[in-house]
Amino acid sequence: METLNFHRLWIFLQVIECGGFSAAAAKLYMSQPSVSTQVRQLETALGAPLVDRSGGAATPTAEGEVLAEYARRLFLLADEAVTAVRQVQGLGRGKLHIGGTSTVGTYLLPGLLAQFHRDHPDIDCGLFVGNAEQVTERLLEGGIALAVLAGEPASASLQHEAILTDRPIVVTPPDHRLVGAAVTPADLAGEHFIRREKGSSTRRMQDAALVAWGLASVSTIEMWGTETVKQAVQSGLGVSLLSEHTVARELADGRLAALAVDPAPATRTVVAARRKDRLLAPAENAFLVILRDLGRWPG
Repeated sequence: METLNFHRLWIFLQVIECGGFSAAAAKLYMSQPSVSTQVRQLETALGAPLVDRSGGAATPTAEGEVLAEYARRLFLLADEAVTAVRQVQGLGRGKLHIGGTSTVGTYLLPGLLAQFHRDHPDIDCGLFVGNAEQVTERLLEGGIALAVLAGEPASASLQHEAILTDRPIVVTPPDHRLVGAAVTPADLAGEHFIRREKGSSTRRMQDAALVAWGLASVSTIEMWGTETVKQAVQSGLGVSLLSEHTVARELADGRLAALAVDPAPATRTVVAARRKDRLLAPAENAFLVILRDLGRWPG
């Protein structure tokens, strides 16, 4: 029907998701004037302004917010229709695009995806890695259907199941004064703790451990990403609390050391998460089986 041209609707949604006409044009491999024209034609057809162009970014009007929400649901339903067809076809073709929070996305999922690709070479594999906030948002928006998170998601729209446990440890430079000693939380009161950015599941774990140890007011430094935190610890900027799997190589070759803190920080659960209202494609179901069969962290 002319009043809801799906091509224009898709372009409009990309303008909203990208926050501007130029960014949407780059994503869609279109010229910026063409994108603007398509959105204008959609506004004319619906008889309502959809995008507020007065500011630096393109933001939806009230009418645009409503249309964008329906557009997301519409295109998600279209994806599910393709998924249903793929279920009939089986694993002969299709795609497996999943997400992972920084720890599992960097240190667990690449190896599992490589294993999956060897078994199913005709399946297109992809991986989105971000902090917990970013991966959860991608799941809820429908950009991915399956994700692995270090820690349980907060959204009631997601269902999850435990697949592994992850043990955090306090890491320091190898010449730190407490290396080799029996350490209590009180011994750490004078340390500078390097924390991940807000929105990270590792950050939540770090904050919870500091509170449990009575160190909520300890001096802290915030940095983005696990690799940055590790480099900062190696350089002597402070100590940190990280997953044992993220620092295995550095501990083995002596670039970092681990402290034996009593009581030890609580372990966290690694979960596979998905939207409650979304079907999984055959490839996604097959990968979920691999996750369920892990039992322990590979290697």
